Amino acid sequence: MSPTPESARPARRWRRGLAGAIALTALLGLYTVLLASRGLALVRTGEPVGIALGVAIGVLPLLGVWFVVSEWRLAAQVQRMADELAADGALPVDDLPRSPGGRIDRAAARAAFAGARAEAQEHDDDWAAWYRLAFAYDAAGDRRRARAGLRRAAALYRAR
Repeated sequence: MSPTPESARPARRWRRGLAGAIALTALLGLYTVLLASRGLALVRTGEPVGIALGVAIGVLPLLGVWFVVSEWRLAAQVQRMADELAADGALPVDDLPRSPGGRIDRAAARAAFAGARAEAQEHDDDWAAWYRLAFAYDAAGDRRRARAGLRRAAALYRAR
């Protein structure tokens, strides 16, 4: 068997990630259906406490569905932005130095972050600048701000 070409590895990783996300979404869907059925059973008891608990439990599947749909929409939007940046040759490249264990060098991440933050501050209405800032946040280890940056980039991308 011939070795896998380097260009095929990111596509395989992407497909594996997508398959994992679909599997987790399916499991969450199953859990949501089971939870909703238990809530409905409680409502059908006719007891005030059962009705109250059933309604409260019924809200959880709705919140779960809303959350999953919003995350899938964001993921699709991020992929469209990445495709556009790749077509323009402006996709951020993860070329930060790493330790032998694979951890990103924090000093290099901070330096890359400072440049991305300055670009996003200078071009506050540029979705691509916010996209690059989000990935700089991720490299710096701040996942919460990275997601917020991606949401801001997606909003700017949709509004253009």
